[in-house]
Amino acid sequence: MTTKAKHPPTVIAIDGTAASGKGTLARKIADHLKFAYLDTGLLYRATAFTVLNNSSFNGKINENLAVKAARSFLPETMSNPELREELVGHLSSRLGAMKRVRQALIKRQRDFANRPPTGSAGAVMDGRDIGTVICPNADFKIFVDADIEVRAARRVKELLERGVDVIHARVLQDIRDRDALDKLRSIAPLVPAKDAFIINTSAMDANSAFVLAMEFINSENKI
Repeated sequence: MTTKAKHPPTVIAIDGTAASGKGTLARKIADHLKFAYLDTGLLYRATAFTVLNNSSFNGKINENLAVKAARSFLPETMSNPELREELVGHLSSRLGAMKRVRQALIKRQRDFANRPPTGSAGAVMDGRDIGTVICPNADFKIFVDADIEVRAARRVKELLERGVDVIHARVLQDIRDRDALDKLRSIAPLVPAKDAFIINTSAMDANSAFVLAMEFINSENKI
């Protein structure tokens, strides 16, 4: 008696700029399809958080310390609400430009894609280089973007809802700086995969972006 080979998990890669709505879109798709979801940016934030809380951290970035943190932080660290703090976010952007840090986190991401937790039939992963570096053979690739002023307004709203005092001009500059770091770094720069479906959410709400993404996914007849 032969055993039928198990179908490999379906992988949906969603990349895009900061505050473009890619995380919300990825979660909605994962919930709809009952796929496992991974915000890969949290891997970098967990690494940064671990570095910041290391007793040997003296304020200067030590790549060896960062690599050790990327390899050793516990999975539960990713659910720590402190990962959303501004200092953690700034450091995670800088760590993301380090080749050895990125290499240390590649395995975690590919393991998630190849073996989604809880036996899910697929994985939805959002980040900056999922469709270009982490999972270049993903079944679906989506790239999400929006005008920078729109993204800044969204980030201000998000921070205010969390009770954080913000200045719009500073948030706008932070996003502009993040874009530069993401797009101009020599290691895995933020660019759409050549076969990515592009969604500009400047004039869309979350539901409109979701409908458009699902139309693309369903049109491919792969699920």
